[in-house]
Amino acid sequence: MKSHPFIFLTFLCLLALMACNGKSKTVSPTPPIDDMSGFAKGADVSWLTEMEADGKKFYTPQGKAMDCLELLRNMGVNAIRLRVWVNPEDGWNGKDDLLAKAWRAKNLGFRLMIDFHFSDSWADPGKQTIPVQWKGFTLEEMKQAVANHTTTVLQALKNQDIPVAWVQIGNETATGMLWEVGRYSDKDKTSFAQLINAGYEATKEVYPEAKVIVHVDQGNNLNRFTWLFDGLKANGAKWDVIGMSLYPTDDDSWTSVTQDCLNNITTLMQRYGCEVIICEVGMPWDSPYAEAFMDKIVTGAQAIDGCLGVFYWEPECYNDWKGYTKGAFDNSGRPTTTLDIFNEK
Repeated sequence: MKSHPFIFLTFLCLLALMACNGKSKTVSPTPPIDDMSGFAKGADVSWLTEMEADGKKFYTPQGKAMDCLELLRNMGVNAIRLRVWVNPEDGWNGKDDLLAKAWRAKNLGFRLMIDFHFSDSWADPGKQTIPVQWKGFTLEEMKQAVANHTTTVLQALKNQDIPVAWVQIGNETATGMLWEVGRYSDKDKTSFAQLINAGYEATKEVYPEAKVIVHVDQGNNLNRFTWLFDGLKANGAKWDVIGMSLYPTDDDSWTSVTQDCLNNITTLMQRYGCEVIICEVGMPWDSPYAEAFMDKIVTGAQAIDGCLGVFYWEPECYNDWKGYTKGAFDNSGRPTTTLDIFNEK
């Protein structure tokens, strides 16, 4: 990996955490005064360090500049989700960048979800690209690579005394990951199951109490989930939690889409005997439906015993950062009312 300024700064930051006995430790200067347990009212803020490096600032509704994570905590957020790529070209979302963000989140008392993409860049329903260094691997070699990468990243977090509550093995893996080796299809439902188990076992070795998530998009589409999880169950895959994404369109259909998602949570818990968590939600920041959508999805999910929480995806984004317009801040960098439900629940 090339040397980049933020990696050097991250290195200096980590050096500052070294305890006097020579062991690497993270010390929280002020223990959190709020109860951060229970139903997860979460935010994925994986772009945060890159936004800060680009000079982006974050403000209270009154216009006072504030650290973004502190601001989100004041807004009722109690959990943070962070993605990690294997060997990203520019370093962002790599292991060092993850450690820098996770350390900050830990010191504010947030619980953490680690989202493994198992790619050098984005992994989602349209692409699950094998990392460059893993090209040509057999299934057995790929399983070992998944286990090694999972162990390396999680152990780096543990070495800094950073707790991890949830671990995603793959991101939006409706048709598997690490294509073509781990593509899930009617012709091959076993390879993906084996890759999940490699990540599951590696996670439990480092963080035995962490809950392992298998994550699928389109939380309103029940068949998308049953087709995948029926096959995974039949092939011995291990998971603790089913993860969902939900991004309703900016029109009146959001109500039925959201209700379908809530209904599916109950169905999936009964069918597979596991918990469910909503890993990603979002709606255009200026949508007239955004606040009502969040109210419905959070209130409905919290009422379901066994639904662990709701995470808003990249709420800190504003002013078309990376072309993304579904954050929860306005174009001046101030929070909208979209996340107000977090402080009300």
